[in-house]
Amino acid sequence: MGQFVERQVPPASDLYNIDSLLSEEERMVRDTVHKFVQERVLPIISGHFEAGTFPRELVPEIAELGLLGMHLAGYGCSGLSAVCYGLACQELEAGDSGLRSFVSVQGSLAMFPILAFGSEEQKQRWLPAMARGEVIGCFGLTEPDFGSDAGGMRTSAQRDGAYYVLNGTKMWITNGSIADVAVVWARAEEGIRGFLVECGTPGFTTSDIHHKLSLRASITSELHFADCRIPAANMLPNVRGMRGPLSCLDEARYGIAWGATGAARTCLVVALDYAKSRIQFKKPIASFQLVQQKLTMMATELTKAQLLALQLGRLKDQGLLHPVQISLAKRNNVREALETARTARTILGANGITLEYPISRHMNNLESVFTYEGTDDIHTLIIGQALTGINALSS
Repeated sequence: MGQFVERQVPPASDLYNIDSLLSEEERMVRDTVHKFVQERVLPIISGHFEAGTFPRELVPEIAELGLLGMHLAGYGCSGLSAVCYGLACQELEAGDSGLRSFVSVQGSLAMFPILAFGSEEQKQRWLPAMARGEVIGCFGLTEPDFGSDAGGMRTSAQRDGAYYVLNGTKMWITNGSIADVAVVWARAEEGIRGFLVECGTPGFTTSDIHHKLSLRASITSELHFADCRIPAANMLPNVRGMRGPLSCLDEARYGIAWGATGAARTCLVVALDYAKSRIQFKKPIASFQLVQQKLTMMATELTKAQLLALQLGRLKDQGLLHPVQISLAKRNNVREALETARTARTILGANGITLEYPISRHMNNLESVFTYEGTDDIHTLIIGQALTGINALSS
């Protein structure tokens, strides 16, 4: 038998020493983004959340770090691994979901379809400027009457000579009113097609959605198209049908599965520190069995989510990733992150509802993350279909 060696208890944020499974480059990316969030995001994000404003002043710094389209190759993009991108999403969302959403939309929902389905001219025109943060993009799929059933969209694109004429409305669009270019999915005569619509095009207007209780440090808009004429050359030539937007959503869902672990980690660490220092009945509340049970469950679910995210990234980097695996990780990690935030709030008591602590900010944000890029219910049915071979959504 080997000699017993007493080892130090690992930190709550990494009970399974997942750090040891990362490469030097992966740790460097994680630590760089972590430092940026600590120094530049955390001092200002609660103020932006309270004011309902997006910290646009951070965009040049985010671009300077190479985070915009960082998992894409060529055209000025960093070309880093999927795991590196996931770790960046984790650290960004440890700061705020709105910041991770900005990076996800720019890279996975706006830049990715241009790279995957665009013409060479479209790639050369847009991608380098988007990687530098000089051009901001958004992704128009969801409509007022069509969310989960995106294939029922009513936004139309009618061919008129060398142009397409767009009519319709898109809703819940992150970055909508600050975007320089919108990737818009519309129903054309030949099926669903993607179009690049530039800001300032006649017939294209935006309006922001206000009075939000979630993702307040993020821009959420409607896109309106009224006889909006765009050149036929602005259509993405290399995809048609729902395969285009759904592949983009898979890219975004991947980042969400990682990002949720960052929000959960922040809530756990804050709750643990609070429980150790909060004295009630002449002792720290961390000494009470019920509080320890809550902390144990939170740490357990965080560890499971971290391992799910890492394996998801390894599969993606190996070219072995299946959309069902993304659904499983998105569903689990966001669901458990939301429950972690709610549990952490109970440990902080009344203090948990103030912006002095990040708990309720994360909890409110995660309510949106729970819904967007495929609701929890939709991902449940995607996994159910994979298990049974039966599509529960078919008539």
